[in-house]
Amino acid sequence: MNVLLLGSGGREHAIAIALAKSPLLETLFVAPGNLGMTALARAVALNIRDHPAVVAFCKANRIDLVVVGPEAPLVAGIVDGLAAEGIKTFGPSKAAARLEGSKAFAKEFCARFKIPTAPYARFAGAAPAKTYVRGKGPPIVIKADGLAAGKGVTVAASIEEAEAAIDQTFSGEFGEAGQTILVEDFLDGEEVSFFALCDGARAMEFASAQDHKRVGEGELGPNTGGMGAYSPAPVMDARMRERVMRTIVAPTLKGMAAMGAPFKGVLFAGLMICADGPRLIEYNVRFGDPETQAMLPRLDEDLLALLLACVEERLPERPARLSAKTALSVVLAAKGYPGAPVRGSEIHGIERAGAMPFVLITHAGTKREGQALVADGGRVLNVTGVGADVADARARAYAAIDVIDWPGGFYRRDIGWRALARDPIK
Repeated sequence: MNVLLLGSGGREHAIAIALAKSPLLETLFVAPGNLGMTALARAVALNIRDHPAVVAFCKANRIDLVVVGPEAPLVAGIVDGLAAEGIKTFGPSKAAARLEGSKAFAKEFCARFKIPTAPYARFAGAAPAKTYVRGKGPPIVIKADGLAAGKGVTVAASIEEAEAAIDQTFSGEFGEAGQTILVEDFLDGEEVSFFALCDGARAMEFASAQDHKRVGEGELGPNTGGMGAYSPAPVMDARMRERVMRTIVAPTLKGMAAMGAPFKGVLFAGLMICADGPRLIEYNVRFGDPETQAMLPRLDEDLLALLLACVEERLPERPARLSAKTALSVVLAAKGYPGAPVRGSEIHGIERAGAMPFVLITHAGTKREGQALVADGGRVLNVTGVGADVADARARAYAAIDVIDWPGGFYRRDIGWRALARDPIK
């Protein structure tokens, strides 16, 4: 099969590594791809926002399957454009992608189909939102309605912080995504990322992970796109996974089908595991970043075959086959992130780190300047360790990071803290 993978981040590099293992694969194309993917695939200078150009490329190169990495093309309807031309594509339709594209739509959907989530209110102006916040009191959650690259959410510990987040969102910082906001009740519990592959009618339990959104150690500082993750999440035992599939994933599939928008692709449920059970924080309609970098090294079967089964509506009714091992991924970011990252700083030691046993390095924002490897983004590299448990995987990841020489970057040293806190002996 000829496969086209759309995207350029660490998530897409991890997907490319998994796809390249498939005996079904003939040629893997990536658009636009990144420096790390060039050893695995043919990079294509293709604007993935230009849907007709993507269609034309697929026809010219006899692409058998398109795999869409990021959320923006999905929300913009790229799957619909490709499907109209008979091109198989892994990902939801524009109508189904509203689950991520509009948090207000997702909340209304949850209410209609009785999916457990936090109470909320929706506002198109700052003044009524602030009045509502003052009536509710902290802690409280402020969310931009649309896509904001993982940065449009504030968990406010005070009225002042909530009001500042409301002003920031309506100031235009998040563009159209911030024209409407949601104010949600704070959910107390343990946050988990849960993934299921879907073919419109059936859902396959895929994997769980726990992300670290705050930029600083100890969960301090602003939210980011993610500073690290590990898989599996210890809180997701067999009983909890079954409950999530039954109370959240299954009704989501049934509800989308009832609305005439069957969900095909990967359903990424951001969950809070509360004292009374799991509740949905938000939907995502693609693989997570950096969760994917921690999940896919554990996959013990052919990812390409699974993605194709989703598209062709023949997904097996069983969980995905995963290793019992744990993988932990740490994000190396450029100084200045999540604000304006400093670009151009030189990075040394990648080859040595990547050669260490049970270590995988994925690129997210790098480029070559002559022979030098330099930073070219906010989140720049992911270093993933695989081990018998969180402590083992974490030790391998940080040992590899220690041989990377990059004064222009930073990372958190506490990835995996929550899992380790469950077992202090480790």
